[in-house]
Amino acid sequence: MESRHVRMIMARHNDSPTTANRMLRLLSMLMEHAIHMGWAENNPTAGVPRMKIKSDGIRSWTDDEIARYEARWPSGTRERLALALLLYTGQRRSDVVKMGSRSLTGHGIHVRQQKTGTELVIPIHEQLRIELDQWQPNGAGTFLATEKGRPMSVNNFYNQFIDWCREAGLPPGCSPHGLRKAAARRLAEAGCTTHQIAAITGHRSLAEVARYTRAAEQVELARSAILRLRG
Repeated sequence: MESRHVRMIMARHNDSPTTANRMLRLLSMLMEHAIHMGWAENNPTAGVPRMKIKSDGIRSWTDDEIARYEARWPSGTRERLALALLLYTGQRRSDVVKMGSRSLTGHGIHVRQQKTGTELVIPIHEQLRIELDQWQPNGAGTFLATEKGRPMSVNNFYNQFIDWCREAGLPPGCSPHGLRKAAARRLAEAGCTTHQIAAITGHRSLAEVARYTRAAEQVELARSAILRLRG
């Protein structure tokens, strides 16, 4: 096998760069084993570049998707509480699964972000307050727990939440992290500054937060421009 053969194999998956790159990795492992066994002298995958993956990353939920989820899971359910915690605190799922009665302070919900170590106190939005007021202690000490009353692991919560989204008829791509993005988007659309948004989400990079404010400003500027045109 030569490098040109590897490129030909990858070319068959031009429509799926992820699959092509996975094939490249498997071929590389196979050829390294062949060299080790004395069946080949060199690895033809060496120097063959990975295909570039065009992606905007995890997307924000739309307001329509949020409404559809809420329509499926009424107030007072564990599923609705999960959405409220994600959307109205703007935190990652690794932090949401740890939230419980001990997280509550006189000023809001205290969070020490697992990823960054950043400490935040987030005021409780009225919609989140409605769900927390209906929460029943479950023996786990956390707001979100398994049916057996145990704290949810990050992976368990993720899988469970994806199932809830599927049951609500939402499209693939609606994820817990997408609600963190939706929280930042809504804050930007409400006119919050980058520093105000970061005070909720805990982002250390204001450049990342600025993407949301720029998008919100673009919508408002475009609306103003059309109104001027009509006038």
